Amino acid sequence: MLERLITLFSPADWASLLLFLAGWVGYSIYADRAAMRLEGLQGVTHKHRLAWAQQMVRRDNRMPDVSLIGNLMRSTSFYANTTIYIVAGLLAVAGALDRLVVFTEELPFARQTSREILEAKIFLLAGIFIFAYFKFTWSIRQFNSLSILTGSAPPHLAPSEELDRHAEQCGQVNSLAGDEFNRGIRAYYFGFAALGWFVNPVVFMASTLWVLAVLWRRDFRSKTLRAMQGP
Repeated sequence: MLERLITLFSPADWASLLLFLAGWVGYSIYADRAAMRLEGLQGVTHKHRLAWAQQMVRRDNRMPDVSLIGNLMRSTSFYANTTIYIVAGLLAVAGALDRLVVFTEELPFARQTSREILEAKIFLLAGIFIFAYFKFTWSIRQFNSLSILTGSAPPHLAPSEELDRHAEQCGQVNSLAGDEFNRGIRAYYFGFAALGWFVNPVVFMASTLWVLAVLWRRDFRSKTLRAMQGP
């Protein structure tokens, strides 16, 4: 079985797949460590979430905060629902591989491929979006926890130490939920990169490198980051 799996793909296929996996895992580790140092868009957003929590606990009327949390939950729920449809569509495509084989043969620069190889590529895509679904649903649960923390916040006239402790809890949960949402969005980007494998390994490598460049620029060199950092 192992020998069959190894010989199923060419060396170029294996090289492109390893680059894809290494790029995804490596960039995720790099971005998460930068966020812990409060660097990049993700890290700067953490600071603003904590500032939001500090303002929230000192407000008498917290309905604007409840509305903002609800908006975050709706956005995450939209992606979770969309991901379900994508996975269902991929599984439906897996049941019509004969027509897909004919379709891919007509793509420019595409190589002739077997049914087994196409199955592997489709299940790679399905695995990516299943991963994204788990991230989005966990993010929703964490935003639910944030809404509970908001409801249980002490009165705005409570001692400052008590307010600061509760704000720290809210800020941390908000950041954890946001990080899981970011990981789900990142999976979408790499899902688009994986589409290049249906053409050929070179396009797969190029699309992976392009996605990495886009993610890095948006996280660490974007105008949004400069705006959130302030003067």
